[in-house]
Amino acid sequence: MPSYETHEYDVVVVGAGGAGLRAAIEASARGARTALICKSLLGKAHTVMAEGGIAAALANVDTRDQWQVHFRDTIKGGKFLNQWRMAQLHAQEAAERVLELEQWGAVFDRTKDGRILQRNFGGHTYPRLAHVGDRTGLEMIRTLQDRGVHQGIDVHMECTIRRILKDGDRVGGCFGYHRETGRFVVFRAKAVVLATGGIGRCWAISSNSWEYTGDGHAMALWAGAELIDMEFVQFHPTGMVWPLSVQGTLITEGVRGEGGVLVNREGRRFMFERIPELYRGEFAETEEEATRWVQAVIAGRRPDARRPPELLTRDVVARAIRREVREGRGSPHGGVLLDIASRRTPEEIKRKLPSMYQQFKELADVDITREPMEVGPTCHYMMGGVRVDPDTQESTVRGLFAAGEVAGGLHGANRLGGNSLSDLLVFGRRAGQFAAESAQRNASVAQVDPDQIDQVVRESLAPFERTDGENPYALHEELRSTMHNLVGIVRTEEELHAALGKLQQFRQRSARIKVGGNIQYNPGWHLALDLKNMLDVSEAVTRAALQRKESRGAHTRDDFADSDARWAKLNLIVRQGTDGIEVSPRPLPEMPPELKKLLEEGEHG
Repeated sequence: MPSYETHEYDVVVVGAGGAGLRAAIEASARGARTALICKSLLGKAHTVMAEGGIAAALANVDTRDQWQVHFRDTIKGGKFLNQWRMAQLHAQEAAERVLELEQWGAVFDRTKDGRILQRNFGGHTYPRLAHVGDRTGLEMIRTLQDRGVHQGIDVHMECTIRRILKDGDRVGGCFGYHRETGRFVVFRAKAVVLATGGIGRCWAISSNSWEYTGDGHAMALWAGAELIDMEFVQFHPTGMVWPLSVQGTLITEGVRGEGGVLVNREGRRFMFERIPELYRGEFAETEEEATRWVQAVIAGRRPDARRPPELLTRDVVARAIRREVREGRGSPHGGVLLDIASRRTPEEIKRKLPSMYQQFKELADVDITREPMEVGPTCHYMMGGVRVDPDTQESTVRGLFAAGEVAGGLHGANRLGGNSLSDLLVFGRRAGQFAAESAQRNASVAQVDPDQIDQVVRESLAPFERTDGENPYALHEELRSTMHNLVGIVRTEEELHAALGKLQQFRQRSARIKVGGNIQYNPGWHLALDLKNMLDVSEAVTRAALQRKESRGAHTRDDFADSDARWAKLNLIVRQGTDGIEVSPRPLPEMPPELKKLLEEGEHG
């Protein structure tokens, strides 16, 4: 067997985005010898793509905001399937985490009296998103990296982790390889934090970067952990539609938060016709009322009108856009039009949305200060993930923690914009804290059976040993097309069964993947290994979507178009069984009376 290098730590954090960096900072601050592992380069985490802002009830723009309102918005946006304790902690601690980020040097846009400015976003009752123009994620990563590099954290860049190693029922570390050289590496550790992000590269049109191949979801499953809410995949309503080379690239919800409107090819604001009963009374139903709201926002006043329907939750807006396109009212390239030019001056647009202006100018030759953008839904975020203890972020496997997009439970059936960045900070910190405490309780590093390592090495090298076989790139494109067409925004039982049949074929074909060249930087080999993750994660999503026979949040079934009260208090749990992936329902934890009362108060105004 090939040799491999070995490192030993108290805590290993897999993933160097916002959640991973915050976890590593906390673990190191609590005295744990900590390693941070990046699949790409440090600073290139997908968090930098987050544009809109960090949701936190600072109440700097509207003094009526408070954590209780943020909690209520999160639960309502998640269609009441959220793990209530996670939603509570998130709402209560988000403001403190934002202020901490400010103390560490983060630069925010400011109100006239010098406080952190907050903007409106879909699903949030009040202006709640602390932001830096439309480059908030980039500023978060810059700040966390500056804080982290001074704490003695070891950083291993361009290193892909392939498997969680175990000693009995506890974590013993993880196994991976250096992408440049192909050299295998073992990290022995007392605790492992997964912060690997999402699964968007399983779909043909996605805002996600190449790293999002479901690594953490799959490794947790293989290690014996449970996944939750895997049927809920969020399609952001506004991705770039044209040109094809950048199709799916995200357009921040901040464009709509600053007054941008959605119109079809007939020039009609179709969102007025798409307000669900759940949200009646919260959103403007006439153009005049929506215009008054925008004018108040632009003038810096508290709006006395109801919010425009463009700021409905992402699942609602994405389905509305899809309907316009399918009924023949779409834009020339198969989307709809997002217009900010008629609502803001060119100077305001360039100041408030600098990245959006530059993105469209350079990639599509469109000047958004003069003309509308063509937009359409793009696979954006995974609500489902590793089932964790709400307070500690520990999975059902001892010593294995998860935070950020790879962890499930907080967002329920649909995530509100801006909650992802505060999620990273709140639960990244908690994962780092309790991983360090777990490591301190274990005096010695776990003993890992060398056979575990040898088995992963053999699996990893198998594609080089075949004389003939499948092309990983072709198989990946077929997988992405299948998931986009059969397990997309709207699903049916027939299409989901068809998807399972296709996935079974892909699985058989993946066992015959052949790669050429040598083990040194070999993208074909990397993709061949990633396909194992993506196939298992895709099957988990499909089986969960098949079992939930209702429409709720980001999960829409054409054959079960309504929400069903029988499913209202059930999460679906995914496990790796002896015969493959298994899905079973589990009742939601009972919410305490005082939190139920908060929700009831919201219903009655």
